[in-house]
Amino acid sequence: MSQIKQAVSGLARRKLFAEDEDYDESMVLVFTVASSIIWIMVPGLAFLYSGLARRKSALSMIWIVIMSSFIGVFQWYFWGYSLAFSPTSTNPFIGDLHFFGFKNLLGKSGPDSDYPEIAFAIFQLQFLLVTLAILAGGCVAERGRFLPSMIFLFCWATVVYCPVVFWIWGGGWAANFKSGVLDYAGGGPVEILSGVSAFVFSAFLGRRNETLMINYRPHNISTIFLGTSLLYVGWLFFNGFSCANASIKVPYSMMNTHLCGAFGAIAWCLLDFRLENKWSMVAVCSGCISGLVAATPSSGMIPLWASVILGITAGIVCNLSTKIKYLCRVDDSLDVLAEHGIAGVVGLLFNALFGSSTVIGYDNVTDHEGGWLDHNWKQLYIQIAYILATAAYSGVVTAILCFVIDKIPGLHLRIDYNAEEVGVDEDQIGEFAYDYVEVRRDFLDWGNPNVNPNLQPQLSRVDSKAFHGTDASAAEVFQGVNESSNTSTANHGDVSDDKVRIDEKAGVPVAPEKSR
Repeated sequence: MSQIKQAVSGLARRKLFAEDEDYDESMVLVFTVASSIIWIMVPGLAFLYSGLARRKSALSMIWIVIMSSFIGVFQWYFWGYSLAFSPTSTNPFIGDLHFFGFKNLLGKSGPDSDYPEIAFAIFQLQFLLVTLAILAGGCVAERGRFLPSMIFLFCWATVVYCPVVFWIWGGGWAANFKSGVLDYAGGGPVEILSGVSAFVFSAFLGRRNETLMINYRPHNISTIFLGTSLLYVGWLFFNGFSCANASIKVPYSMMNTHLCGAFGAIAWCLLDFRLENKWSMVAVCSGCISGLVAATPSSGMIPLWASVILGITAGIVCNLSTKIKYLCRVDDSLDVLAEHGIAGVVGLLFNALFGSSTVIGYDNVTDHEGGWLDHNWKQLYIQIAYILATAAYSGVVTAILCFVIDKIPGLHLRIDYNAEEVGVDEDQIGEFAYDYVEVRRDFLDWGNPNVNPNLQPQLSRVDSKAFHGTDASAAEVFQGVNESSNTSTANHGDVSDDKVRIDEKAGVPVAPEKSR
């Protein structure tokens, strides 16, 4: 009996985790703090996409981006990390389920490692979340449905993102091809995959209805700037700590990121200024993002002076690449291909041309032959092979996923015409980014440019019963406007005595003849 009590007592007693003593506390903090700050890129993308959309679909962009983050957390915990980084895989294309459900992650990631595997897993989780957030905007883009988009994102993370991550960072074929592909922080897995896949998904969605695109423009430039600012902060940690240790490569990568973002913004803005003679804020933000994307694969590979050239090149090339969607007749409304896919390609090519073995070795760990600066001429075709492989793989598999999901009953990718007319916010969410939209959006659409401006304050005070589902007719709604109009005429003498009448066919207010 006493032996049984001792056994139960031993099982109930918590065993101390002695391996903590073997870890470098600074490395644990590097991964966990960096992971927390990188996540701010997700709401940054949400605000950016929301500002670029029209008002009636602004909240939908925020919703799908933040939901993609939650889907990514589940996928990465379930089997994503294992498929991307399993060390026991016997093939060069994808990992196995060694880390399924985040098991076997509390120990060291290797015999010479000074941090626990779970810290690295959480850090790499942020890369998936940012990639899904970039792609998610293109899955809705003012005409997509939420449910099929969510299913697509989970499947895409499993069969597209995880294999390519394994290729380059998990010990797959790209890491061992010749001298090894140079991709510092994700030009392939993050940028090319999201850019190409968003473009293919947009092609399956089809173009937005042109009859609903009158006077289209981004609805909130301030929100675009806010999103870009959050992205900028997160990107510094995204690139800076991709070296996975506390070394001089961290500030060096951050400085390269600053240079690319700055010169990308300047180049894009100047290109747009020559066309419109205006200093566009959207152009500044777009150019900055293009530069930051180009720095993703290269900020830990090339010298600082090369980042100046890279930023200018990315700003120009990506600006011109926005024309691709017109040539292909694909409505890539957020320019994900131009600003992410093409910028990622530019950054990877610069690694071949300006890759420096000295810069690559600033982490005191990585040993590589470098690029053309070190006379490693074969690095160019290695980079090109990697670019073509990632672009082709993501494009083909995304097309298959879109085709299959769209054929499943209840999972068609696109909303109908009426839903697109009222906006994705109303159709898919039933809520709005701005509280006054629900009451005033359709009402203000009735405005007639010929109505006397002095009537507009009266129109805005119409009996609220018209907007709460009552049976009030249009004539009853505007009866108060007519009475107010007469009162205003008697007091000021500047409004016609004719009352506002209701067009019986159209059901909208028509200006009095004398005020037209």
